Amino acid sequence: MQCEICGAEIRGDSFKVSIDGSELTVCGRCSQYGNTTGKRTPVSKKVAPVSRGPLTSGVRRPPRKAPGMVVDELIDNYEHVIKEARENKKWTHEQLALSIKEKATLIKKIERGEIVPEDDVRQKIEKALDIKLTERTGDSDWSGDRLNRGTTLGDIVTIKRK
Repeated sequence: MQCEICGAEIRGDSFKVSIDGSELTVCGRCSQYGNTTGKRTPVSKKVAPVSRGPLTSGVRRPPRKAPGMVVDELIDNYEHVIKEARENKKWTHEQLALSIKEKATLIKKIERGEIVPEDDVRQKIEKALDIKLTERTGDSDWSGDRLNRGTTLGDIVTIKRK
């Protein structure tokens, strides 16, 4: 049997040592480099909590969009629409924030386009300012009758580029 560290032939007793979590069979000279593992050490019972809810990293996955499915999407210039509607009502950021029970810094970041409002915040802003921030989108050019005329996978799949 050979030592798993130095490669020398083991004469006499071999030792089982743990080095960086790996269990090795080594000779007497190399046994000093690790902790002897004469018996098994119990594994810690601490377990990281597992989240079964939505993603906690703040990244929201958009809903799957099937061909022909109609989806409400946020308009492109939502920050300008919110700012104009707020200024038309002659409200400050603080007044709008107070009316929707959110922080003024959140309103400022939304108006600067730094963040995209979540659905619940968007609905509160729409209600407070009497505006519409979403538009219905769908694949109006996709129709089921194309399936009979040789639809390919390329007609259905959209490729996401990184």
